[in-house]
This record gives sequence, structure tokens and C-alpha cells, in this order.
Amino acid sequence: MELLVFLLLILGVSAVSASNEDPFIGVNIGTDLSDMPHPTQVVALLKAQQIRHVRLYNADRAMLLALANTGILVTITVPNDQLLGVGQSNSTAANWVSQNIVAHYPATNITTVCVGSEVLNTLPNAAPVLINALKFVHSALVASNLDRQIKVTTPLSSTIILDSFPPSQAFFNHSLNPILVPMLYFLQSTGSFLTLNIYPYYDYMQSNGVIPLDYALFKPLPANKEAVDSNTLLHYSNVFDAMVDAAYFAMAFLNFTNVPVVVTESGWPSKGDSNEPDATLDNANTYNSNLIRHVLNKTGTPKHPGIAVSTYIYELYNEDLKAGPVSEKNWGLFDANGAPIYTLRLTGSGSVLANDTSNRTFCTARDGADPKMLQAALDWACGPGKVDCSAMLQGGPCYDPDNVAAHATYAFDAYYQLMGRAPGTCDFNGVAAVTTTDPSHGSCVFLGRGVDKNLTSLNGTAVPTNLTSSAAWPLSGYRYGGSVFASATVIVIRVLLWNAIFL
Repeated sequence: MELLVFLLLILGVSAVSASNEDPFIGVNIGTDLSDMPHPTQVVALLKAQQIRHVRLYNADRAMLLALANTGILVTITVPNDQLLGVGQSNSTAANWVSQNIVAHYPATNITTVCVGSEVLNTLPNAAPVLINALKFVHSALVASNLDRQIKVTTPLSSTIILDSFPPSQAFFNHSLNPILVPMLYFLQSTGSFLTLNIYPYYDYMQSNGVIPLDYALFKPLPANKEAVDSNTLLHYSNVFDAMVDAAYFAMAFLNFTNVPVVVTESGWPSKGDSNEPDATLDNANTYNSNLIRHVLNKTGTPKHPGIAVSTYIYELYNEDLKAGPVSEKNWGLFDANGAPIYTLRLTGSGSVLANDTSNRTFCTARDGADPKMLQAALDWACGPGKVDCSAMLQGGPCYDPDNVAAHATYAFDAYYQLMGRAPGTCDFNGVAAVTTTDPSHGSCVFLGRGVDKNLTSLNGTAVPTNLTSSAAWPLSGYRYGGSVFASATVIVIRVLLWNAIFL
């Protein structure tokens, strides 16, 4: 056994090199909201939060159009209810690719197609056609000369991995091998990746106290509290890493060592029923903040240190229409108005999800923005936006440099801080962006420098789209016509209870 595990470790060294090139944090976007925002509002939130990777649970045309020319990398999905048709007919698959990919690419930067979601658990009747569906979609991409740019995969629930601790002993449910083996061969031969949904919250909830809460939340543990794989002597300080490594070992036992893992869903609910005491704001914040740092800092796993596992957070918004316990409705990072459910603690983790205020955030004019657009947005901020722009008048501390970009930056940031840094309040029709770099200079001190770190966002205060301005202040030369920004969103909370006990 020890020799086999050693060989599997050696063979697995190159298994994840493809996923190490650009580790990223993305978000899942769904639609189970009673007041779903328009796709353009969703995109405005993504831009404001500097989210560059998203996963859709369908291939909604309006959303794909809204994502066009944004630079955001998009994963789309063949929904489970369309899987049988795609898997039974090559022409149906070709039509699906033509309508949902070819019609939008490359303006919309589609990078991945997920064929179904957790099909082996939720739609076992369709499992026999899953491999054909993967192949048919890929063949259609080949025919369109898009197979190198767009990969095909299918997200799996981590519950199909049995005996997941210690990770070195993990294996897939043997009854699924007739499907998993050709699926893994397909992923390997096409240069794709295994997509896995990992929920430490459910592992913790179902462990009957075996899994410590800190271990599930990525909290630092003393060495003597870490879980040790007795075969490899690798130390595990969190459930997430152990589950990812279990997937690598399970694939290796089927002789697949060159398929990287991407986590398509992971998160923690911020609210729950009375029997869900650990679904809290603080725990959700702790888990997602630690997860983001873990991925972006390229921490890797004990089996593959330094090799990050790109992950999509579950999820962008709370979904009030989700059935089930209270926790099902509360996995989101934002509410339906685009206000943060909690402020992520992301010091040192880059600019993604800019609702982080542990480092101060500011709103500045985008480099290269059209001067007329900047002036129009500036007019609005100093007029209907109710920003005090007197500091930019001649003789004021922020008069110099006397140009529209500098003045717009001051006005944009003043409005952004006035609105509590709410999502969507730093967009101004695409000419503004959130930054952690303080734009203060000389005696011109920006409001963000002194803003209370506990400042909360104001629900519903973002200016509606299509609002026009009749503002007139001393420097204005244009009127602002059009949407300033949108406080945003949509989301879906798709949580599958898992029954694997981790320790």
C-alpha cells in the first residue's frame, strides 16, 4: 500500500500544471430571485467588484450579450433539462453550440461549457448519455474551430468520492466507473479539467462533531490539531484541501494523473434555521475570505503545494426563491440590491471582490476613459449625485491638477464613499473603477482615507439606470444622459447536501 501511494504521488506531480497558469476566483450566477435585476445591472456589479470569471447555470442570451466586450471570462452550462436532447443527437448538440456559443464568441469571452450539473447525483437517468453529450458538444466546437479556446467538462458532486479521508485512500463510487472512466479519458484527451463542487459546510454539519469548525473554515490550526494522512504523512489543515487531494488520488487509482481540478462551487451560508447554528455571517465571511486568499496566494494542497485550485464561489447573490431550509437562501455575497451581505476580509489578496474595506478602497476615473463621458459623469455627481464639489473650485485643495480626469476622480470617490461603497456606485457608465490605491495628493485628501472601516452599504441608494442629469456646477460643460451605474445582481443557490464524513 505504501509503495502504491508513493508511486501515485510521483505520477501526480504534473497532474495540475494546466490549472496553475492563472489561478482565479470566480462566482456563480443564478436566477432564483423574486426581483431579478437586469443583466446589465449584474454586469455593472461584476465590474465594480472586479470579478473576472463567472459561471452561468444556463446560456441566457441577454446575459451573454451583457457580458460582451467586458473581458469577463464566462463558463456557460447545458442545463440538465436539455442534456438528454444534446446527448442523443449530434445535430441537436451542434445547434446548441451554434446558438449559444458561436453566436456570441469572441465578443463574449466564453471559455468553458459545463454539460449538465451533478448529473450522476441529480439526474441518474441521463447518466448513460452524459459521455455522448460531452463528445457531441466538443465535436461541434471542433467543427467551429473553437475547441482550443473553449473546454468542455461536467461538474460533479464531491459525494461521489468515497472513503475521502485519508485522501490517499479515496476512490470514486465503483458503480459509477463505467461512466467516470470514459469521462476522465475525454477530459484528459481534450486538455480539459475535472470540475468538482466542494462544500465543507455540509461535511462539518454531517460529521456529528468529528470535524472541528476551525478545520472547515480554513482557520489556522496548531500542528497537533491537523489531520494526518497515515499513508503519505501529509498534514491537512482544512477540509477543502483534503477533498481536492482526495479527488486527485481517486483519479490516480483509475490511472488518470494529468487531469487538473477546478472547483465549480464552494461557499458557506450566512444564515440558517435554528438547527443550523453555524450558518452565520461571521462564519460565511471567514470561510470565503480564507478561501479567496488560499486560492490567489497559490497555497496549493499538501499533495500539490504551490499549485492553486481555481474556484468559483457559491454564490454571487442570496436567492430568496430557493426551496428548503433558510440556509438554502443565504449563500450569496450580495443581496438583490447589490449590497454586500458582509464585508470580506481580503487584505493582501488583490482587487477581486472590492467590497473588502480592510484595505481602504477608492473610486477613480478609468485610464483612457473618454473625456466627454468623464465630464458628463462629473456633472451628474456634482449635481443630482449631491457630492460637495467645492474642493475642486479654483483655489480649493483639489483644483490642481486642473483636468477632467482628476476632477472626476475626486467626485466619483466622494459619491462612492457617500453611498457607503455600495456595489454599482463606482461605475459611472463604465468610466470609473474601484482601487485600493489612495488618490489623495498634497492637501487634497480623499474621503476614503478617513472612512470608518465598519461603514455599511446603503440598500437601494444606487441611482437607477437611464437617469438623466440637469446638473450645472461651475466646471460642467456636458449633461449626463444615460445610466450612471447599476446596483446589481442575480444569483442562484444550488446546494447539494453531502453525506460523506470527512474525518
